[in-house]
Amino acid sequence: MASNLLRRNVATAACAHRRLLAAAGPSLPSSAAATPSARTYISRAHPSVVPSAPVREAVESLLADMDERHLRREERWERNKENRVEQRCAYFAAKGGPDAPTPDEIKKDADENEYRRMDESLELALQLNLDPRKPGQALRGSLALPHGNGKTFGVAVFTDDPALAEEARKRGAAAAGGAALVESIKDGTTPVSSFQRTLAEPDVMRHLSAVARILGPRGLMPNPKLGTIVERDALLDALTRQMSGVSNYRTAQDGTIRLGIGRGSFGVEKLLDNIRETMNEIQGVKPESFGKGKKGQKKVAKGTKYYLKAHLSTTQGKGSVLVDMRTVDPTSAFFMSDPS
Repeated sequence: MASNLLRRNVATAACAHRRLLAAAGPSLPSSAAATPSARTYISRAHPSVVPSAPVREAVESLLADMDERHLRREERWERNKENRVEQRCAYFAAKGGPDAPTPDEIKKDADENEYRRMDESLELALQLNLDPRKPGQALRGSLALPHGNGKTFGVAVFTDDPALAEEARKRGAAAAGGAALVESIKDGTTPVSSFQRTLAEPDVMRHLSAVARILGPRGLMPNPKLGTIVERDALLDALTRQMSGVSNYRTAQDGTIRLGIGRGSFGVEKLLDNIRETMNEIQGVKPESFGKGKKGQKKVAKGTKYYLKAHLSTTQGKGSVLVDMRTVDPTSAFFMSDPS
């Protein structure tokens, strides 16, 4: 009873205090009465807003930063040329053998070898509203970009046809064969580091179980989802596509897909074409059920987004650029255009 009476008295006093403040409000100084129209603090729960850019503007800004970065490096390379020559001359004078270059040869080499610019890659990181632990939400596949991704890969071809294996080697395959190739990989004669992709006929897959523990952890086992298990008559065409840089994608644990979209030397238009093809591919494999909903929920709730965020970055850039999601969403009216 006493506690209830105490709480009632406290509440009454609080109400009376608010009435006094309201009555005295007009007499308070303007600085004390004014309230800010927006919050002026930043915390983990209230982070600062990161500006986004249309996809074309994002690509152009990354390419401009790339040019500026390499221009500074080229200037530094030319500025430090004499220091490099002196350091090399001093090194070979102290530790060089009879075959060491002379100071004149070192200076000639420095004059002939200009600054070599690195052709950086551009990567698209797409955050999707997916939970790969749920059935049907673990996306995995491959696509051939219109202008390629700027990379070349060594490919191992598994086939029982000796003539086809010989033709594959002539076309540039790093290794080709059947059971003999499997045994050479198993005993280490053919190093796994000599190839980055694999192709196989369906009939040869029974032999690959012997090296599954070698190829599997490296992501080199042929997989029908990646289009690396093909029939014999389509094997050489698949080899050409894989060597030219077919891009493989896979959903990470947090629902993010990272995919290289080309090199800086491609230019804006070719990079945009590759982004358009990538987004159409991701839209085409959109699962019927997605989102981190409640357990057992089969239907997608109304208003659930499939695309959450998209970032573009370069190999040696300091950070990434947040892309306006409207400009990369194939279902948006502003797809691959400027909303403004």
